[in-house]
Amino acid sequence: MSKLTIDKFASSTFRLGLSNPVEITRDCVSESGTVVVVRALTENPNYPDLELVDGRIERIRAGDVIAGVLGSRRALRGFVGYAPYKLAAGDRLNLLNLGGVIGRCIDGHKDLGEAVQVEVLGCAVRRKVVLNLDQAALTPLPLVSITKPVVLVLGSCMNVGKTAAASEIIRRFSLAGRRVGAAKLSGIACLKDLRRFEAAGAVKVLSFLDAGVPSTVDAEDPGAIARTVMGHLEAAPVDVIVLELGDGILGHYGVERVLDDPVVTGAVTATVYCASDLVSAWGGVELFARRGLAIDVVSGPATDNASGTTWIDGTLNVRAANALTEGAKLVDILHAKMGVPA
Repeated sequence: MSKLTIDKFASSTFRLGLSNPVEITRDCVSESGTVVVVRALTENPNYPDLELVDGRIERIRAGDVIAGVLGSRRALRGFVGYAPYKLAAGDRLNLLNLGGVIGRCIDGHKDLGEAVQVEVLGCAVRRKVVLNLDQAALTPLPLVSITKPVVLVLGSCMNVGKTAAASEIIRRFSLAGRRVGAAKLSGIACLKDLRRFEAAGAVKVLSFLDAGVPSTVDAEDPGAIARTVMGHLEAAPVDVIVLELGDGILGHYGVERVLDDPVVTGAVTATVYCASDLVSAWGGVELFARRGLAIDVVSGPATDNASGTTWIDGTLNVRAANALTEGAKLVDILHAKMGVPA
């Protein structure tokens, strides 16, 4: 074993409280969530940055020594890669996302260029044990019942306004004097969306990362992660809970498996679905109906003007409200569903 000074601690490691110098071993463990220390070999001007544990964004430079975590990503508009099945010092992998999830990149969106290549220096160790995110995870909680209103925000794909909608809902609830607990239940490790929830007024913020998972692509039971996070929010001093499911309702991040969990869906009071267009608005309503579930309001780009909102209201018979331009209307619909005065 040896000790190294880390130039950049990726935000994906934040729960472990790492500080310099970091002890590493060349006897690597290849498991999702393993903390791996790497040296950047390349730079990418199209995807140049790394989010640090304090939320700051810094540019990755060739030669930087970075502490991140092994994990997988399968983003429709991002990189596609996986946690390696075997790992040894000297192996070459890639940075898969802003939060410092590291794996073997096999594909990517044409606009992003080549994922930053890194050389594995070793795995981080504490008290002779290779570090993994699950060692600092929230205690699993059975979700027996939820006594607080729960608003679920999800969407047809990435980049359709889910976080913007969730943040606006949090902001308006907070301005009305409600203490809001918020969480992201699926996606890949990164703090920026959670910081947006905090900036909007959330008093308690959690995510799947707090449950010890760097990416829900790798999660064995996304429903169990959701139940644990929701259980901790239920136990917190909050009045209402706002949840976001990252990525789309179809895809690789386990959203369908969360929706198939009757304990989770049974706790939801109101559902906001962000759609990119009218086809995805129709598809979301249809897929929910097949599960015996309902969407209470459609938001996102499909509601950017009256062309979309009137079609959704009239054809799908579902309320439509754009979070960016009709925030008050959106929250009024949620208040009605929650059975509380605006």
